[in-house]
Amino acid sequence: MIRRRSLIGSAALATAWPLARPSVALAQGGWPERTIRLVVPYPPGGSTDVVTRLYAERMGALLGQPVVIENKPGASGNIGADAVAKAAPDGYTIGVANVSGLAINPFLFESMPFDPVRDLAMLGMTYEMPNVAVVPAARSKATTLQDFIAWARTKPGGPTYGSTGIGQTTHLSGALLFGRTGIEATHVPYRGAAQTIPALLAGDVDFTIDNLASYVPLIRDGQMRALAVTSAQRWPTLPEVPTMAEAGLPDFVVTVWGTFIAPAATPRPVVERLNTAMRQVAADPAFARRVLESGATVLSSSPEEAAARAERERPMWRDLVQSSGARAG
Repeated sequence: MIRRRSLIGSAALATAWPLARPSVALAQGGWPERTIRLVVPYPPGGSTDVVTRLYAERMGALLGQPVVIENKPGASGNIGADAVAKAAPDGYTIGVANVSGLAINPFLFESMPFDPVRDLAMLGMTYEMPNVAVVPAARSKATTLQDFIAWARTKPGGPTYGSTGIGQTTHLSGALLFGRTGIEATHVPYRGAAQTIPALLAGDVDFTIDNLASYVPLIRDGQMRALAVTSAQRWPTLPEVPTMAEAGLPDFVVTVWGTFIAPAATPRPVVERLNTAMRQVAADPAFARRVLESGATVLSSSPEEAAARAERERPMWRDLVQSSGARAG
C-alpha cells in the first residue's frame, strides 16, 4: 500500500529551511497589497504541483504577501490555464503552465477555450525535468528497458501503460517508445500521478513513462524500478539509471518544463516584479538543491525567453501528437 505522503512528500521540502526576508525593493510601489492566487492546473501531489509549491512559499516571502496555491485540474491543464487567461489582469491571479498546456494542447484539442499566445503572458521559466520509464518492482522482473521490451513482445494482448492523460508528455512518451519498438500496447489514461501510481502497484497497468518528480520517493524506497530517464544525460541524484539512448533507444529526449503565466494584459511592471522574485528564488543554491532532490532542475529566464521556448518546441510536439493519433474533445 502506498502512503499519501510518498506522493506529496517532496512538497514538505517547501518548509525545510528558513524563508527569505521580504525584499525592500519589491515591497515598494503599491503592488502587491493582498494575497496572490497561483493556479496549478493539475491535481495536488503531481510533479508540477510539488515544484510550484516550493516556488510559492519563497515568492510570498519576497513579495511581502502570501502566494496561495489553487488546484484547478482538468482537460489536460486547460481548465486552470483558462481561469488564468480570463482573470483580471492585475497580478493577483497567476498560474503555472507546462509544455503540455502551451505546446501540446493546441494540437491535441479540436478547439481551445483560450489562445496560449494571445491570452497569456509568460512570466519566466521555473523548472525542467525528464520523464522516467518505471515498472512496479514487486510485479515486474525487468531490470533494464530491454528486459521490459523483450517481455512486452511476448505478453498475450500486449502490455498496458498508464499516463497522466491523453496527449500529455507521459502518453506521448509511451506512444513513442512502443511505436519505435513496434509493440502493440494499450494506453490507460489517468487524471494524474496520484492515480497512475496506485494502478501500477496494484497491477492494473504494467508500465509508465511519467514525470520523474512524482516517482523519486518510490524509486528510492524500492517500490518502483527505474529503467531509463528521457533526459540527454543521467539524472544527478539517480546516477545509476541510464538515459534512453544508453538503454538502447537513441534520439529519445523528452523533457517537461514549466513557466509561470498571467493574463495577457497584466501590466509590464507587475510582470517584471514577479519575474524578479522568481529569479531571486531560483538563484538560491539551497533552493536549487531541494528542487533537484525532488526530481527537477531550476530554470530562470526572462518572459520573452519562456515564450520563445514554447514557440520553438511546438512543431516537435505537433508531430508527436499527429503520429500518436491522440485527440481530445
